[in-house]
Amino acid sequence: MPPTLDAAAATFSLSRFIEDVHVLVPAAGSARYDRLPDGRTTLVFRVIEEGRTGDVSVVGPRMRALFKNPTGIARAIVLQFKPGWSLPLLGVAASALADRIVALEDLWGRPGSDLCLDLLATRTLPQMVDRVSRAIAARTHRTFEPSSARLARRAVHLFERGEARVESVAERLGVTARHLRRAFTESVGIGPKDFARTVRLQRAVRLAATSQDWARIAADAGYYDQAHFITDFRELVGLTPGAFLKRVGDRGRFDPGPRGEDGGSVTIHAAG
Repeated sequence: MPPTLDAAAATFSLSRFIEDVHVLVPAAGSARYDRLPDGRTTLVFRVIEEGRTGDVSVVGPRMRALFKNPTGIARAIVLQFKPGWSLPLLGVAASALADRIVALEDLWGRPGSDLCLDLLATRTLPQMVDRVSRAIAARTHRTFEPSSARLARRAVHLFERGEARVESVAERLGVTARHLRRAFTESVGIGPKDFARTVRLQRAVRLAATSQDWARIAADAGYYDQAHFITDFRELVGLTPGAFLKRVGDRGRFDPGPRGEDGGSVTIHAAG
């Protein structure tokens, strides 16, 4: 007999899977949402029309920056999951979510729409996280997690500690590079080489929060040189580093994104 919702929630803690939480409050009627490329999957709950309605979506891992300026949003809450947990938490391989925004109802059916109604009834962030935790707990027993997911998460840690070569990571994990690419793409959503690029980009953005010495940033972030950094940044973000920082400055908020080995804590940001 499957566990009841209360029984499942009592033995399940969502906090170990959450890397960050953003609370976005619109300014001048626009809930600006900027997301750099990364190997993260996020759950986005939006409150629309002054709380009368809303929606819940899953934003998959991305290889290109996402800039959105939706209107009519009262607030939005973004739960960012650690890489490699899409299948056990959401019931879908991360590769099926890459560069996509999918309504949770399309993935879960009725339970997805029920969760949205539950979230609309909450008044605090802890209550919202509790509702999501309970909804996920009721479904986790249905999903079998392959061993390749654990392999992919081990590889994530190595990339975020500074390793950049897929072959080196595969060798340290005792598998072939081909096997690692297949496991990583399925569980994280993007290939390991692409993931390493996003780690390097995120590292450069964090460095740029305190300095605009591009040559030094390029070297410290792991690029060959400044030209390599600028080219890679433009390809992934669609802007030069300087133009991106200006956009961030105009918004009045700087969020350097995933912190790799420093991740795991839940932080709250209010924009606007």
